[in-house]
Amino acid sequence: MTQAELLRHLVDALEAVGVEYMIGGSQASMYYGEPRLTRDVDVVVALRPEHLTGFLARFPASEFYVDEATAREALRTSGQFNIVHPGSGVKIDVYVNPDTPYDRTRLARRQRLPLVPGAEAYFARPEDVILYKLLYSRQGESDLHLRDVLGILRVSGPEVDRGYITEWADRLGLGMIWEQIRKQVD
Repeated sequence: MTQAELLRHLVDALEAVGVEYMIGGSQASMYYGEPRLTRDVDVVVALRPEHLTGFLARFPASEFYVDEATAREALRTSGQFNIVHPGSGVKIDVYVNPDTPYDRTRLARRQRLPLVPGAEAYFARPEDVILYKLLYSRQGESDLHLRDVLGILRVSGPEVDRGYITEWADRLGLGMIWEQIRKQVD
């Protein structure tokens, strides 16, 4: 299974059970920015307990690995769980959307875009991809996040709402790092 096929399978599964979602992470940053190698798919979901069984049933144990107990814990804590396709090594990181003002806002702002020929999916907007990349960068997870931000600004810069980013960066304690990024691209 290719990454594109897995992404299509994921979107079909989420939409079949009626879960609000948005593709984020490196998939979204490549959509708006510069391509790079990645072996995973990040998706933010408004998954509720009543959706979980139907959602997981679409990832049968004969083809996928997913730990149901970890998924249930992620629901309880607004955490994260993985779905792995062992045959290809491709992984889905499923992030349960936290109930914060910003996280509710970013999910409400998602936009439907072409995924593959003949199919569309919901993606995080570029501004929200940038903000989350800045959050991850602040946590020291990887310099790749800042490179992704710069790539989005280089490719999609004129369409990016910098006022929105500045407002939320200040509210999220990211104002200083956002200012440093802006200086690199302005």
